[in-house]
Amino acid sequence: MRDKFSRRDFLKTGIGIGAASMLTAGKKLAGEEKKAGKMCVVSSSNGLRATEKAMELLRQGKDPLDAVIAGVNIVESDPNDRSVGYGGLPNEEGVVELDSSVMHGPTHNGGAVASLRNIKNPSKVAKLVMERTDHALLVGKGALRFAKAHGFKEENLLTDRAREIWLRRKEMLSDRDFWFSPKLEKLEKELESYLSSYGTINCCAIDASGNLAGVTTTSGFFFKIPGRVGDSPIIGAGLYVDNDVGAAGSTGRGEANILNCGSFQVVNFMSRGFSPEEACLKALERIAEKSKLLPHLLNEKGLARFGLNFYAINKKGEYGGASMWSGDEEERNFAVHDGKENKLRPIAYLYKKEK
Repeated sequence: MRDKFSRRDFLKTGIGIGAASMLTAGKKLAGEEKKAGKMCVVSSSNGLRATEKAMELLRQGKDPLDAVIAGVNIVESDPNDRSVGYGGLPNEEGVVELDSSVMHGPTHNGGAVASLRNIKNPSKVAKLVMERTDHALLVGKGALRFAKAHGFKEENLLTDRAREIWLRRKEMLSDRDFWFSPKLEKLEKELESYLSSYGTINCCAIDASGNLAGVTTTSGFFFKIPGRVGDSPIIGAGLYVDNDVGAAGSTGRGEANILNCGSFQVVNFMSRGFSPEEACLKALERIAEKSKLLPHLLNEKGLARFGLNFYAINKKGEYGGASMWSGDEEERNFAVHDGKENKLRPIAYLYKKEK
């Protein structure tokens, strides 16, 4: 006797087989390991320890923002680095004021603090502004109160060495006041390099899942007017992250960067297909061109006479950096950990310095 097999049975069976196939395929996909993407960390020339630490944490599966903040915390806490944090050079009144911003690619969220005193790690406070408030930027006394509310301890950030540099600068200002200038033969080269100094560290990273994050942190211009805020805590100037495109940050003259939204420009150029290095150079070109409208920013050849640097990573894990000017040996590089090795690499430049 022939088995009866109705059209309904056929459809049921077909659907069952199809569903089973889909279920099997689903299980297979779920069981397959996701291929890890290219991890990379970039930083300014003073960030080699930061890139090493950040990559270590990325390999452990940590969030890229936690990784880069842990990296720059090393520099913020180092009294021998005069660019940021503890040991950073003070304002004209001898007070260390710190700025920092963070940006998290997956959530497109960010936070920042500016003119923050007595707190060693402003990048940690900036992250709390992002996570625990509905604000993007806290400044001055408000930022300090916020930090203390979250358990940060106040401490004197002015080291003896930074104080000596500040005092010598103060003594040099005038021969008509009551501060005696030191003898010229005792004026160290170190001090000369600090007379118009600005120091900063930027660090950006991409993790194995293709998520990006960045942080910029600084003590700003040496001998700045109290309350001056540079580009480091300004999202879009000192730092910008778009998780669909890339991340960029900067060091150098903050005022020029603020007026041109420099890091945003770098990411925008990458979104148009330019490589990270090309994007950094194009942003510098634009800033240099706009600076021609301000004569006090130009040298005798009519070119921008200030320093400005950009560092960038795109969504593919490609990296690049560029500087306004070619520099001395220690200024010709930026830090990169490409997942294989951590080292300083040559930075591109817009203008070549004459010897």
